[in-house]
Amino acid sequence: SNVINLLLDVVLVAQLKMGPQGAGIATTVAEWIAALCFLGVLAGKLPSADGKNIGSNTKPSESGNIVPVFELPKWMDIRPLVVASSAVFLRSIVLQVAMSSAAAMAARSSAESDIIAAGASSSVAAHQIALQLWLLCSFLCDALATASQALVADGMGREDAESVRTVSQTVFSWGLALGLSLSAILWVGTESNFLTDFFTADEGTRLELTKLLTIVILAQPLNSFVFAADGVLQGAEEFPYQAKSMALSVLTAFAVFAALEYTPLLGASDGDTLVHVWLGLIALQSMRALTSFVKLIEKQGPIDLLGLGKQAS
Repeated sequence: SNVINLLLDVVLVAQLKMGPQGAGIATTVAEWIAALCFLGVLAGKLPSADGKNIGSNTKPSESGNIVPVFELPKWMDIRPLVVASSAVFLRSIVLQVAMSSAAAMAARSSAESDIIAAGASSSVAAHQIALQLWLLCSFLCDALATASQALVADGMGREDAESVRTVSQTVFSWGLALGLSLSAILWVGTESNFLTDFFTADEGTRLELTKLLTIVILAQPLNSFVFAADGVLQGAEEFPYQAKSMALSVLTAFAVFAALEYTPLLGASDGDTLVHVWLGLIALQSMRALTSFVKLIEKQGPIDLLGLGKQAS
């Protein structure tokens, strides 16, 4: 699907000049193809990644195929799934509201510099470029979350508290190394002007982007910790806590943005709404890190990262 997405981008965007509409069509088509392929594999109609067809020469109950049934499952059987899914769903919705609000505020911002003729357009362009760099680094950090979630869940299932603690400490050590490495790479790209030259030639956008890149660089160790903590807490099935943490973090982000934007003593006079938006995002990540850390070091918690409960006993 990724190859198809790339090919369609080349045809629709580069050749047919369809711009964002073409990119949207390419992504949608690729996503639908991926979804249909996954359903085909699960139904035993297509071979899996190892070349085997999970539906060949096996009964549905033995192969793990998806077989429709015409009865509702018992509430006690699906309750853990519903609780976890609902918490993750609400958490994702709250985060998307925050990110959408950030984009809206970036669109409303306007710079007063004579160099910037496009004003809000430059702000939106710079915001989107910085956001894509942020998301790229986030996807790399998310690999830690995926690994830690599986390893912590395994330790929890075996009721091996020492293993859970050791895995968590290892994940956070790797997270720190990854965050510092990403910061270093982004710093080199910024200082050499590679990032600004690669993404845009517009002077207004370059000026706005330069201010944001400093924030993105400094935020990478924080982001890596947040994603690692997400994986550890998800492995410990702390989904409701994470949903509440996200809600508190988003409220903190809005409060910080409002204070910077509308309080003269905190920067309202500078009129730099775009920077205020990104400082609000940093506040969001900082509160996520703080609330996650509180749960991680809790003596009676599932992780007890510092071993305080063990020392007390």
